[in-house]
Amino acid sequence: MPYDYQLLIKNIFNAPIYFDPNQEIVYRGEKRFTYATFKRRVHKLAHMLTSLGVKAGDTVAVMDYDSHRYLECYFAVPMIGAVLHTINIRLSPEQILYTIDHAEDDVLLCHADFLPILEQIKGRMDVDKIVLLSDDGTLPQTHVPLVGEYENLLEGNSDFYFFPEFSENTRATTFYTTGTTGMPKGVYFTHRQLVLHTLGTLATLGSSPTQNFKQYDVYMPITPMFHVHAWGLPYVATMLGVKQVYPGRYVPDLLLELIVKEKVTFSHCVPTIMHMLFNAPKINDVDLKGWKVIIGGAALPKAMCQEALRRGIDMFTGYGMSETCPILTLAQLTPEMLLLDDVAQSEIRTKTGRPMGLVEIRVVDEQMNPLPQDGVSTGEIVVRSPWLTQGYFKDQKNSEALWQGSYLHTGDMANMDERGYIKITDRVKDIIKVGGEWVSSLELEDIINQHPSVKEVAVIGIHDDRWGERPLALVVVDVPKKDEQSEKSILSHAKEFIKKGIMARESMLLKIQFVESIDKTSVGKIDKKSLRQKYGA
Repeated sequence: MPYDYQLLIKNIFNAPIYFDPNQEIVYRGEKRFTYATFKRRVHKLAHMLTSLGVKAGDTVAVMDYDSHRYLECYFAVPMIGAVLHTINIRLSPEQILYTIDHAEDDVLLCHADFLPILEQIKGRMDVDKIVLLSDDGTLPQTHVPLVGEYENLLEGNSDFYFFPEFSENTRATTFYTTGTTGMPKGVYFTHRQLVLHTLGTLATLGSSPTQNFKQYDVYMPITPMFHVHAWGLPYVATMLGVKQVYPGRYVPDLLLELIVKEKVTFSHCVPTIMHMLFNAPKINDVDLKGWKVIIGGAALPKAMCQEALRRGIDMFTGYGMSETCPILTLAQLTPEMLLLDDVAQSEIRTKTGRPMGLVEIRVVDEQMNPLPQDGVSTGEIVVRSPWLTQGYFKDQKNSEALWQGSYLHTGDMANMDERGYIKITDRVKDIIKVGGEWVSSLELEDIINQHPSVKEVAVIGIHDDRWGERPLALVVVDVPKKDEQSEKSILSHAKEFIKKGIMARESMLLKIQFVESIDKTSVGKIDKKSLRQKYGA
């Protein structure tokens, strides 16, 4: 009988382990493992988990920084037929308790730094066994009942585990979206979806002349591994067999040091992290030429992109969401586009990009009718692809709303040009309606960001008796003075763009308010819901 090949995560794991066993995995520059050692550790972890009673269908949760341990869990947990729950460590203790209960976690692996969170919820948490993750192997003083420390529990286990065959449609991972209302919603993916996303990403990133990810790159994520499998790129990196660097907790100077010392060539992060790096004391002491960075999670500001290009960083946009595994589009340039100057290139690099293979994207009106690809007509992005979540875990109502009309609804407003490049203009819930006309908060943010004194900006809609709404820009400035002159200068800068027709004239109603900081979600995105509650009145 022919072999019925199932698309399982173990098949991502196997090839580089056998063909390049001496490649390295590095943690914080302090610990180094070859792929051969990585293989043995994954097998040992599978034995350790099964000895704790984990069986197919059970759920294993992880609370850790970006680490080699997390990478081992990415493979060992789903490869034994269990479900990996990557806990968002930035949620509140009550939200974390909710996700642990809702996901029905059986075993929890927890870094020592997060034991105080478990201390607050331990009496209400229904988890059978908790394993300590520790960088130095010590057991801290805690009232959380621990079954042992990770490294000690690995020791003594066999370094060979027979990973079983099962259906590729078996659930492999669960994690929870931060959401704008109510408790977080559970998103889940199967082995088949994760393997197909890996292959689709690999094919798209492998085909570009510069914005690519190839076999001899050095990979370091700067996106939390609890969030959408770090955009699925650790699976891509492992399938390629590249050197992988995991930085632990994000410390700007350490991140820059690792990029230089380990010769990192490929990363991904949200704009907030890149802003943090560009403002780090060491930034002018390091050479970042040749570093390729995908920016996602929020719009890439043109000013940031131009700063990156000036430093020799190949920065470009990737787009997706928790429900899409996540990558749907990449803003890759053609060879002709690479001949353009930095300003012209930044116009393309900051767009949402073109769909990857196997991704069908439509921009539609409220009746789901496709809109013209004219770069102007604006509607909601809806999508189909083989790696989209089939719904929210144990949440039929929101699942049906997500898939209304048999397309996944992203909630993002965008237009598409004749070449297939998509440009997101706003979230459906963030767009500002001034006198019946739509004003894009994202485009206003991009314009204001280009003012030399602006460090960070978020634009929200506020109530206006005459116009219904008007835009308010919350601005963090890079200078100590926040006076009337600064406000006039920023308004004048924005209005020059508006006069050129780049923004709707309704944007002239823009107001400026200086703030010390801008609220962020647990994954580093601007939290506009919180900002509307604070400043909307």
